[in-house]
Order: sequence, then C-alpha cells, then structure tokens
Amino acid sequence: MVLRVARHTNNLEIIENFYVNILGFEKLGGFQNHNNYDGSFIGKSDLDWHFEFTQSDVKANHTFDDDDIIVLYPDTIKKYNDLLDNIIAHNISIITAANPYWNENGKMFLDPDGYRIIISPLKAIN
Repeated sequence: MVLRVARHTNNLEIIENFYVNILGFEKLGGFQNHNNYDGSFIGKSDLDWHFEFTQSDVKANHTFDDDDIIVLYPDTIKKYNDLLDNIIAHNISIITAANPYWNENGKMFLDPDGYRIIISPLKAIN
C-alpha cells in the first residue's frame, strides 16, 4: 500500500522550499494546471508514502487544533540533530506542544501554512 497525504496550500513555492530545503525531503514530481491545480509530490524516493501539496484559485482554509500534527522520526540521533540544527539555522521557532509527551520526546515547530510538525528521535517509539 502507498500512502499519500494531500493538502491544499496558498503558496506552493514556499511549502515546497520548506519541505525540500529545510526538512530534507525530495521533490518526486508535480504537475501544472491540471484542472486548474498545480501540485508537488514531496517525499523520499525509497519510501512508500509522500506528501502532495496543491494550489489553485480556491484559497486554502486551514482548520486544525493543537493535537493535529505530523511526526517525523529521523532514524539516527545525528540525523535528528542535523535536522534540528537546520530548523534553527532557518530561524524557525520551536514551540510548546499541548501534549507534554512531545515536549519530552521531540521538538515542535510550524510549517509555512501553520501546521504543527514534530521531530522526535526514533528511540521515542521503541
């Protein structure tokens, strides 16, 4: 089974830059003007899941709460630290999670659309 997490955005270029150049994913593909939508597929070529971000003339209306999050588990402490260093180097603020577990086992920040993302060492799920 392949998983695609699809989300509409108001600025595809900024979202693509964030997920590729800051979080280290790859642009796997995309499309232009398909039924008035542009889109990017962002992920890793060796994984069976990816994000699809789309943009159109219809504005995104994001509604979510403090516990709607994406959790990323870098598979080594070095990758975790490198990712955290990259986030800090891009002046992305670390924020407090509503669930105390995440404050003890990771770092939370916002993507350009305001969605919460947590990076957590892989040991946190073992």
